[in-house]
Amino acid sequence: MKVDLNCDLGESFGVYRLGNDEQILDYVSSANIACGFHAGDPSTMKETVQLALEKRVAIGAHPGFPDLQGFGRREIAVTPVEAYEIVIYQIGALSAFVKAEGGSLHHVKPHGALYNMAAKSSELASAIAEAVYRVDPTLILYGLSNSALIKAGESIGLKTANEVFADRTYQPDGTLTPRTLPNAILHEQEIVLNQVVRMITDRKVCCLEGTDVDIRADTICIHGDGPNALNFARFIREGLEQANIEIAPVRKKT
Repeated sequence: MKVDLNCDLGESFGVYRLGNDEQILDYVSSANIACGFHAGDPSTMKETVQLALEKRVAIGAHPGFPDLQGFGRREIAVTPVEAYEIVIYQIGALSAFVKAEGGSLHHVKPHGALYNMAAKSSELASAIAEAVYRVDPTLILYGLSNSALIKAGESIGLKTANEVFADRTYQPDGTLTPRTLPNAILHEQEIVLNQVVRMITDRKVCCLEGTDVDIRADTICIHGDGPNALNFARFIREGLEQANIEIAPVRKKT
């Protein structure tokens, strides 16, 4: 079996440093790089792109809401037109850095509140999918497994990657437990690994209420901004390989 292992990176800003990007890139197969709206800046974007290319990690744009103070995790009442525009703007910014360094953009994964809202809203999802398609129809759209964003990407003709989260718990409808609620995040590495392996092999995840939810895992997200993120990334990678699951980027359309 094969799966992509992705991480949100490039989220430092100015003198504020976040994450262990260089080290984590040794354990993932794709990187979602912040584009300057929720985090990141031109210098950080260039540096992260260079590191990803050096380590042969697939590069994706990680567009979010223009909300540095809230790290893009606060909902903003944007219209579909506004969502379309901010996604194109951010893809364009990161794509320019990738091209300047001799690489090519692999995928797009919305960030934070924009991602979660697009998982439920078909109008917002369609706007994001159209933005990605208009920029480059060969890009892969990453979205929450079985969500409105995946459906919108498929409908417009994009290749999609159903994403699952290593350290998050799920609701009965297949959405992530909001971070504002108790038990939204898993901390025990063995529990996390067991959940990830089951999502890949059985295509199921046990939600907080104790019932199973059908799920598809094309790509697994691990977070790079926690205090134990590096050890966590190493543990998940080694555990998947021991389970005979190959780590590789999602293939683009040929």
